[in-house]
Amino acid sequence: MIPDSFKQDLLNRLDIVDVVGRYVQLKKAGANFSGLCPFHNEKTPSFTVSPAKQFYHCFGCQKHGNAIGFLMDYGSMGYVDAVKELAASVGMQVPAWQPRTPEEAKQKERETDLFALMQKAMEFYRGELKRAPRAIEYLKGRGLSGEVAARFGLGYAADDWQGLKRCFADYDDAALVECGLVIEGEGKRYDRFRDRVMFPIFNRRDLVVGFGGRVLGEGEPKYLNSPETPLFQKGREIYGLGHAREAMHRTGSAVMVEGYMDVVALAQHGVENAVATLGTATTPAHVSALLRLVDDLVFCFDGDAAGRKAAWRALEVAVPLVPDQKAVRFLFLPEGEDPDSFVRANGREAFARLLGGAEPLSSFLLGELRERSDLDSAEGRARFLSAVKPYVLQLTAPALRIQIMNEVAEAARVSEQDLRGLFGAPSGSAEPRRAPARHHSGAPASPEWHLLVSLLSDLEMIQHVDPALLSPELPETAALLAVRRVVLEAGEPPSFAVLIEKLEDDPHLEHVLRAERQSSERGFDQDNARQEFRDALAKLDLVRRKRELDEILKQGLGSTEERMKYQEKLTSYKRLQGALPERDATGRPS
Repeated sequence: MIPDSFKQDLLNRLDIVDVVGRYVQLKKAGANFSGLCPFHNEKTPSFTVSPAKQFYHCFGCQKHGNAIGFLMDYGSMGYVDAVKELAASVGMQVPAWQPRTPEEAKQKERETDLFALMQKAMEFYRGELKRAPRAIEYLKGRGLSGEVAARFGLGYAADDWQGLKRCFADYDDAALVECGLVIEGEGKRYDRFRDRVMFPIFNRRDLVVGFGGRVLGEGEPKYLNSPETPLFQKGREIYGLGHAREAMHRTGSAVMVEGYMDVVALAQHGVENAVATLGTATTPAHVSALLRLVDDLVFCFDGDAAGRKAAWRALEVAVPLVPDQKAVRFLFLPEGEDPDSFVRANGREAFARLLGGAEPLSSFLLGELRERSDLDSAEGRARFLSAVKPYVLQLTAPALRIQIMNEVAEAARVSEQDLRGLFGAPSGSAEPRRAPARHHSGAPASPEWHLLVSLLSDLEMIQHVDPALLSPELPETAALLAVRRVVLEAGEPPSFAVLIEKLEDDPHLEHVLRAERQSSERGFDQDNARQEFRDALAKLDLVRRKRELDEILKQGLGSTEERMKYQEKLTSYKRLQGALPERDATGRPS
């Protein structure tokens, strides 16, 4: 266990420009350095290295990280090897061993035991498959070869209430219940999975964290999944990601389908960049993880009502997360087909043609909302505008937002100027942050956004952020809270390079990186950052005071005392309002 304090000290001593410069030709570009990205082919430099924040970021392929991460990604090194090489370059000795606290040691030991138990269960199920002619015939009937079944680690859980007794000598071990293999109730224990084809679920370290079991023939539920456990959270894991990663990198695309069998069947027919959710709706963690790996993400659903409903949920998750340089699309298969059945009947080339014609996010969004409104009537167009407004306001991709607004204006028969006025924050609203205006650059104009941008120049300021004042529905609020969590857990502000590493699996990392980019473009020094931070806090306080005034008015001013109290608060509100500087479209005082 390499302590965070050593890692922080190492990154502080390193110059990431020197580390990256050994492999990439860099040129000075303002406060940063730029060059051609080593992780994808490009002719115009989009790869930036920040000596001040000690991290790199490519605005083309979204690769990012600190010096340790660069050696891991570019040099294909393991974490420990990368740390050792960098430490040796600056004359530091990596601690041979760092004692954990008793609680940390106990948790780590327990986690290791559970991983070993899950690995043993997978090997047992694989062995059971070899002795189950009925299960083998089922897989052959689905068109799967033994090679593909072995690649995905498929197995079989026998039709036996306590079949795992043959695998685990201590069937009463509490760990079997803790990791979801065994169910305990009313004094009895029995296997969760019985008479099912077993699909092991691997995390991003290629360790088994859960299983999905597919019933043979008819029966309910058709798919049975592991419950939430210390190792397995359905909303974060992606089935087949480890097997698909190479193909995703090669093609720059990923296909998100609904079932385990769909992923395996597509791989059998040469479509190797398919992954699936794990018995749950698409989450921000799923979308963020995939968009960091690929430029083109296609959601593939059945064409029935359930498939379109699932697709709409995926769209709602993707809208605030998709950047301009990425594409999210939707493919609906012919009625009665799923990816498994379609590719078996029609082959890889036919499926590839369908993928090529997948519907862009903007087209799916506006098409669905048009169908729900009568655009031939004023009332129907008003309903259309009301329905589309929250989606437009969630978009953080500036160019995509402009394109969609242009289409909305044309469909609703309003001018672009009127549409911008309609979609902006209403004047005098008691909740002006519910629909945050965005500058022409695409950056949010909310106080939360300015807090995040300025905070990245001085993480010590996070102690002054009161979560109760933040609008919970804004993605920049979620990013702020994620940064706050990392800083509080560390006990002291980490460097930006360490912060990014800690947020690697956080679905709101993209917003932190966008805020850092704006901070760098503006060339913040510490004094400017702190002033903007104070202004943003004051604006949040202003909103709180406005709510208080509105609440007093709502309750009524029946007495002289109440009217005096209201007047005092109103005077204080106006004094604070007048003291705040106006800012231009870049956030600078005008």
